[in-house]
Amino acid sequence: MMCGGCSSARPASPEVQAIADKVKSQLEEKADKKYTLFKAVEYKSQLVAGTNYFIKVQVDNDNFVHIRVFESLPHENKPLALHDYQADKTKEDELAYF
Repeated sequence: MMCGGCSSARPASPEVQAIADKVKSQLEEKADKKYTLFKAVEYKSQLVAGTNYFIKVQVDNDNFVHIRVFESLPHENKPLALHDYQADKTKEDELAYF
């Protein structure tokens, strides 16, 4: 992957689900909602001074949220951080940089 550019969209792996799960509480606090369903279905990544993950998460039958999660470089020893999110997305909405 080229530095700074986003990867193409890929199906979410168990590792990506784990990343989403780790920031779920941050999203619930920012959105002022509780999500019983929280299934990562697709993601893109961007290599910067760390990694941005853009993850499409299913939160209801036909409702999705796009989240941007930042993972710092290993030597910085910082927790995953939810940097932004977009609510009220559909399964068909393209996962794009935001």
